[in-house]
Amino acid sequence: MTRVTDPKAFGRVAVLLGGWSAEREVSLWSGKNVVEAMQRRGIDVTGVDVTDRSILLGLGDKGYDRVFNIMHGTGGEDGTVQAVLDLLEIPYPGSGVLASALAMDKLRTKRIWKAEGLPTPDFAVLQTVGDARFAAERFGYPLIIKPAADGSSVGVSKVKSADQVEKAFNEALGPGRVVIAEQFIDGGEYTCAMLAGEALPVIRIEPDGEFYDYHAKYISDNTKYHCPAGLAPEHEKRCQDICRRAFELVGGRDWGRVDFMMDEQGNPWLLEINMLPGMTSHSLVPMAARARGIEFDELCWRLLESTLGRRP
Repeated sequence: MTRVTDPKAFGRVAVLLGGWSAEREVSLWSGKNVVEAMQRRGIDVTGVDVTDRSILLGLGDKGYDRVFNIMHGTGGEDGTVQAVLDLLEIPYPGSGVLASALAMDKLRTKRIWKAEGLPTPDFAVLQTVGDARFAAERFGYPLIIKPAADGSSVGVSKVKSADQVEKAFNEALGPGRVVIAEQFIDGGEYTCAMLAGEALPVIRIEPDGEFYDYHAKYISDNTKYHCPAGLAPEHEKRCQDICRRAFELVGGRDWGRVDFMMDEQGNPWLLEINMLPGMTSHSLVPMAARARGIEFDELCWRLLESTLGRRP
């Protein structure tokens, strides 16, 4: 990575926030924090609320030298924005089109991991409520039912009994959505952030509620985070190595976050990758970076540095 000290090296920077996904509100929070961090470091930055797709297409006429995309979810995180920026030849930190699209699709991500021998909970594709009931018989209760391509745990349900199956399936269903059932791993929830090819310290999560859902992630002040996670050094390194490999297999670049469960025997089970993690007051990548001695403003600076000399 090219290291610089002069904020003028970045030129004019646009922070893309908001968007049109179910995670718009979270993106607005993240974007506000990123813009303020860059302003504190003297960077010429403008926050751009992408309320309309035409705003993306018009970026090439605005004279921006680089873009920091923090549009979570559909559109911002699935390769769409990345493709537009590549066509406009505007560099940006984060993964490219293919890796972004793959990571957004939990089903295909899990298929790649499974094919490469990485541990991930067993799963099934659901097209009907009948499929969901069959999956419940196969995996037993509880099980997870969720959309294959939404972030921030939108539409995710922990199903504990047969009378909850239909409601969970309907909550996960939506226009163009693929729904999957996933074997529930009874154990702790963990995440491992990636930054410039390095796995940052693992974080152990104690969610406020049944699991780490939208409320637990962004609203509740009762969710607890432990960093360091309390793992033995060799155990943490094994988890980091698995998460790094999981990130690399889908083509991850610059930064991201790999979520996993740990069963009672201490075995990690990969759940999903977040290629544009949150940058809110509750977010985990800034927390892991801080544990490595990298404060929030410096994290944003380093992510911008990753774009120097890069051509789409």
